[in-house]
Amino acid sequence: MSVTQTPPIYELGPDFYDEVQAAAFPQGILRYRNQQAARILGLDQLDDVQWKKHFWSFDALPDNIKKPLALRYHGHQFQVYNPQLGDGRGFLFAQVFAGNKLYDLGTKGSGQTPYSRNGDGRLTLKGAFREILATELLESYGVNTSKTFSVFETGESLDRQDEPSPTRSGVLVRMSHSHIRIGTFQRLAYLQQKDNISKLLHYCVRHYYPDLQSHAGAELAAAFLKAVSHALAETCASWMMAGFVHGVLNTDNMNITGESFDYGPYRFLPHYDPSFTAAYFDQSGLYCYGRQPASVLWSLYQLGSSLRVAYPELPIEDVLEDYADVFNFHVHQRLLRRLNLKNPLLDPQGAAELNSELVANLFQFMDQEKALFEQTLFDLHSGGSEERLARSPLKNLYKKESFKNLRAMLEAFETESIEKEQHPYFLGSQACSLLIDELESIWQPIAESDDWTAFTKKLQDIRSFRGVYEP
Repeated sequence: MSVTQTPPIYELGPDFYDEVQAAAFPQGILRYRNQQAARILGLDQLDDVQWKKHFWSFDALPDNIKKPLALRYHGHQFQVYNPQLGDGRGFLFAQVFAGNKLYDLGTKGSGQTPYSRNGDGRLTLKGAFREILATELLESYGVNTSKTFSVFETGESLDRQDEPSPTRSGVLVRMSHSHIRIGTFQRLAYLQQKDNISKLLHYCVRHYYPDLQSHAGAELAAAFLKAVSHALAETCASWMMAGFVHGVLNTDNMNITGESFDYGPYRFLPHYDPSFTAAYFDQSGLYCYGRQPASVLWSLYQLGSSLRVAYPELPIEDVLEDYADVFNFHVHQRLLRRLNLKNPLLDPQGAAELNSELVANLFQFMDQEKALFEQTLFDLHSGGSEERLARSPLKNLYKKESFKNLRAMLEAFETESIEKEQHPYFLGSQACSLLIDELESIWQPIAESDDWTAFTKKLQDIRSFRGVYEP
């Protein structure tokens, strides 16, 4: 078992967390075990009894975090500052070094903490089910996402306003590179804890951005802010090219490693629609699909403002001025990856202009024809051969005049990988997507008769093209 003898979180000290006790659940029915993720951490050899011991009753892993730690943080929720946050239904359970990377195992639905704010600290089983499918599909789409590690059904009945109640409960374990949020820095700035801001900055650099360790003082803060901005810009670009709407891009849901995590009311786009909103309570559309890049940038300014409490000379605007360029670059690269295309131009400016034209033409076509988002990207993979387009459910769209400009743009690019072009996934006619109606149809037999067949089949479909959208 590849665990670290001294979990790095202890370097920060008790100003950053509270020791808590996991809830005692009446039942522990294993519903999901991510064996691939467990293999990364050297935990794949745990038998069923050991798995339950650690990820249901939360007995500590050997030589790891002794008692679960509810992490302290604040944050902006819908751009309104809230100092009453923190891990309210989860905790940091373990930290594991693997492949020169530090991984966290954190929980969701594991019981009450000092930050539960009168909540029960629980997670509905449907919420866990939704997070499993989100993380699995985003991983297959090539998004830098946390991984759902384990889910147990816990035998409790929960009352919720946004689900038919009483509803079943579950406890989830999430694997990610970090649970340090922008909101973690915001709390320290709110409390004017300059020394702790510096301590947290050095912790993050040491464990997540070690290439920055040659910097010091405000120069280190600037380098860190730029690195986080680039990481989040790439993640946001990958959301946009996956047609993904996170739903609650609050600063406490922004990880300093850029890793996407904490999936509540997410949605995937049916059709291209910049105003498409995931959360029913987002009445103003603040976090709609088209505003996600701006929401991320706004959060980065909050990180910069927090760092500036300890480093007053930090030039936030200068550091973040290239965010849009980095975001656009990754939109281009992610789209080319989604389409398995290569730009033939050697001149960087000419290549960027051609990439921009492709993006504009693609989204103009999808907008005009209200084409299914994921199906369109699937059909146009490797340039969209006539044979592939002819067997698509959208085949009549590709016969329209509106497709001609896009067709010409696609022909200006080259195929990146013949192997990916011939991948079995693309021999079919239907893209793998996860729209809300399908989510509900997969959940219905689970809710009504504990039938997980459709869920298992969907996982198989999602994993069938894993790696296709990787570089």
